[in-house]
Amino acid sequence: MLYLAKSMHQLQFGKLMEVYTESNADKAENGGLLQAEQDFYQYLQECFFTTPEAVYAIWMQNGAYVSALRLEPYKDGLLLAALETAPEHRRRGYAGKLICAVLAAFPGKKIYSHISRKNTASLAVHKKCGFRKIADTAVYIDGSVNPGAITLCAQTTEKGL
Repeated sequence: MLYLAKSMHQLQFGKLMEVYTESNADKAENGGLLQAEQDFYQYLQECFFTTPEAVYAIWMQNGAYVSALRLEPYKDGLLLAALETAPEHRRRGYAGKLICAVLAAFPGKKIYSHISRKNTASLAVHKKCGFRKIADTAVYIDGSVNPGAITLCAQTTEKGL
């Protein structure tokens, strides 16, 4: 089931951190897991959720957060970022269900995504959900460019995809 959080108080942060277990472990090497989670909490509270139209999209299964992604304003639509599924819930189609539900929840919007060329699993899920490559690099919200990633876009209609 799709759950959309538009503010910090609508988000169960502990459950969200369970989805990002591996990402947080990678960041923990540079300053500890607790610090990585505190930094992320601060980012969400002070930056992400203060951005108009920013929303955290979560796929819930039996009350658990199993897959999550962020959406924020980008160009003439929204940028889908930080898609991740909890390790114990992978290969069950939850990321695809989440992406398709997000596309249906934002009719008439262009949804962009930047994916590493090496992330074949994510590329396949995005393409299955209707995304098409529109650029050979990724230009992030801050203007930085990543030549190792591509930009994809899905155009929803007023009735969904």
